[in-house]
Amino acid sequence: MMSYMFEAGFLGTRAPFFMDFVTLIVSLLPLLVASSIYLARKKKHKYHIYSQIFIFAFSFIVLVYFEMGVRVGGGFDFFMTDSHVHYTYALIVLVFHIIVSILTLIIWATTIFKAKKQLKQYNHKKAGLITFMGVVMTSLTGVWVYFLMFVY
Repeated sequence: MMSYMFEAGFLGTRAPFFMDFVTLIVSLLPLLVASSIYLARKKKHKYHIYSQIFIFAFSFIVLVYFEMGVRVGGGFDFFMTDSHVHYTYALIVLVFHIIVSILTLIIWATTIFKAKKQLKQYNHKKAGLITFMGVVMTSLTGVWVYFLMFVY
């Protein structure tokens, strides 16, 4: 049923399909979030709210899909087998990516769920900026991990 996930990817690397798909989504995520922020700046708050909720939910679904693929596919050790990068270096980058991703997910969820209260306190803009920086860092470190495992 899930065998398609482990077929050759479409980015021309050693990565399986699911890794290419997730990496593509993660690399586009800052653009999607920036577009949503643009809606807020243009006073299209209703669209900003809906787009943030959609992007967050979609990201969470992609995260679950990714975790399923990693667990079924053999984990980090398996995916590192053909990499020419030193294992410890890649593991440090991966741990950094995971920390950034988890913190971003928590801050993003909190920002969404506390949006009305934060607007009254005017902290929403600050929380949104922190969330956006986290999304950018998650994207950059995710692509970095992908390159370490499947390109180098």
